[in-house]
Amino acid sequence: MANKLLGKCPVCGDNLRITTLKCPSCQTSISGNFRLDKFSRLNSEQLHFVEVFIKSRGNIKEVEREMGISYPTVRNKLDDVIEALGYSVQDSPDDSSAAKRKEILDSLERGEISSQEAVKLLQKI
Repeated sequence: MANKLLGKCPVCGDNLRITTLKCPSCQTSISGNFRLDKFSRLNSEQLHFVEVFIKSRGNIKEVEREMGISYPTVRNKLDDVIEALGYSVQDSPDDSSAAKRKEILDSLERGEISSQEAVKLLQKI
């Protein structure tokens, strides 16, 4: 039984490389310096999110429903995946108000504020 392939070093966090490939049928081994693909950098939670996101064809409402999470959480998970793949997350011009909305909705989700308080705060943005 094979173990799950690691993409990141558990000691320093750097990207790992494969140095030996082996055929399970004939036992042939090939040595070299092989790169892992970008998706090998994702942890199991990120891979699960990507699977649900792709299966949902990028429909965030569907991702919310299937994973039982809010819109801001979906956005955060998507941003985490984008960064883990080595890309920067670009802020849009209205991200300051989006960040405020996200903060309010996260507070609502955690039960720190009521829905009425959230509505009042969102209307002020």
